[in-house]
Amino acid sequence: MAKKRIVMALGHNALGTNLPEQKAAVEKTSKVIADFIQEGWQVAIVHSNAPQVGMIHTAMNEFGKQHDGYSMAPMSVCSAMSQGYIGYDLQNGLRAELVKRGIYKPVCTILTQVTVDTYDEAFYTPVKRIGRYMTAEEAAEEEAKGNYVVEEPGKGFRRIVASPKPVAIVEIDSIKALMDADQLVIACGGGGIPVMEQGYYLKGASAIVEKDLSSGLLAKELDADVLMILTSVDNVTLNYGTPEQKPISHMTVEEAKEFSNKGHFEFASMLPKITASVDFVENGKGRKAIITSLAKAKESISGKAGTTIE
Repeated sequence: MAKKRIVMALGHNALGTNLPEQKAAVEKTSKVIADFIQEGWQVAIVHSNAPQVGMIHTAMNEFGKQHDGYSMAPMSVCSAMSQGYIGYDLQNGLRAELVKRGIYKPVCTILTQVTVDTYDEAFYTPVKRIGRYMTAEEAAEEEAKGNYVVEEPGKGFRRIVASPKPVAIVEIDSIKALMDADQLVIACGGGGIPVMEQGYYLKGASAIVEKDLSSGLLAKELDADVLMILTSVDNVTLNYGTPEQKPISHMTVEEAKEFSNKGHFEFASMLPKITASVDFVENGKGRKAIITSLAKAKESISGKAGTTIE
């Protein structure tokens, strides 16, 4: 009998925001993932990279400014670097936790590229803020290069980049082969390295792909049974932040669409999770999506916690 397959999308709270925090967070996160493996699940992991890619982008660009002969790093390169070092910590944390339990399963990170549409409307309306705060003069320099900048009153200026939808996962055949071999795979980190097809080549895009949408796409491609999106809250909530807020334990696809259309979910945080979940559930039989916190991950599988969409 084939094992059940789950794609787990880790939010930034499962990883921390700097190197020491990441080490500590990964140790805790690895225990939760190992619990699923011990119970017989095949697991693919997708992780966020927002603090990490911003840190890398700032560091590389500052270095390029201060040293002759060194260029600044494009977003696609920064995304690749974040996949590598987050994957490194996750691999080692998971391997150690599994070995402690007497489970000898290979763990690997796939540097994953995700194609995006050159004509995606997101390129005209960038929303993802990256890097450090800049002065007005530095912001003007960025705009002169053709980059987008937004001002945060009282803080300064920050660069913003597009967040196009993922179209296809370039390394999907390799990921499938590893999953079919019952290995533990870390893929599509940070939503994947955004690339555009140009003839025979893949050209990096100045963008950040939404991690939740790439997680849903990966879950579809792997024909997973469950898409689990782990975030900072235990449940999806209606009327969030108001006296009428109400946590939801279960939604049908139709209800999720209705609540989305009524504007219940915040555009940059919960809405992509709902969108990815609905798309995943609609495109296969017997699937379910779960949105919850890392602490409630195990309970949510049996419907005792979190929000299930099916």
